[in-house]
This record gives sequence, structure tokens and C-alpha cells, in this order.
Amino acid sequence: MVFGCSILARNPHVEKYNARFGILLDMVGGENTMFLKESHSEQYAPDINKKVWKAAKKLGYGKMFIDENGGAVTDDHLFINELARIKTIDIIASDPEGGFTPTWHTINDNMDHIDKNTLKAVGQTVLEVIYNEK
Repeated sequence: MVFGCSILARNPHVEKYNARFGILLDMVGGENTMFLKESHSEQYAPDINKKVWKAAKKLGYGKMFIDENGGAVTDDHLFINELARIKTIDIIASDPEGGFTPTWHTINDNMDHIDKNTLKAVGQTVLEVIYNEK
């Protein structure tokens, strides 16, 4: 998808389109998932990261949304930030060592490892941010 996102960033679907911000959700449904602040997100959109982590804490998901740096990930949000100049963050699952989840790109990356509570936490957090946007 990274290739497609770079094309989208260069060619908006509507002339002169510019969103206020973006939130990319990547691997956000796993069991025992935690989310650290991705470094490119902190570089390009620290205010959006702050809104999301603050909302998560307010909703009681602070143990899942850890207010620490999780390292850099080259993902779709990077091209939206650099080419389209739309502040975009990446909410991406991490393991405690800051790497990807154990099922990432394995045959075990399937619906058996999706946790409805994790999906609920992420969904409610993003909705909280969107509904409180002024």
C-alpha cells in the first residue's frame, strides 16, 4: 500500500484537497496489544499524537496507549506527511521491545488473533478525537 499512498499523496482525489489531519490504523486488533508513539508521527504531527494518547488515557486505555517512543516505521502516513503535507500519525501495534507483534507476516496472522477489546479501545479512542475536534 505504501506505493499507492505515495501516488495518492501526489494526486489528491479532489483538486486542492487538504484534510486537517489523518490517523492511520495498522495492526490495531491484536491480543495484548500496546501502542507506542511512532517516531515519524512525533516528527510530523506531535499535536495529533498528543490528542490521541490523551483521549485514550481519558477513556481508560492508558495501559494500552503507552506514552513512549516506539521507533520509526516507514508506512503510508510518511508519504501523506511528506508529499501531501497533511499531518498524519500511525497507530501501530508494538511488542514490549518496540518491534512488531509476534504474528506479523506469519501464517498465524489471522482472525484467531483478533481481540474485540483491542478493536473497541482503538475505535473509541479515534472516535473521541474526531467527535471533539473543533
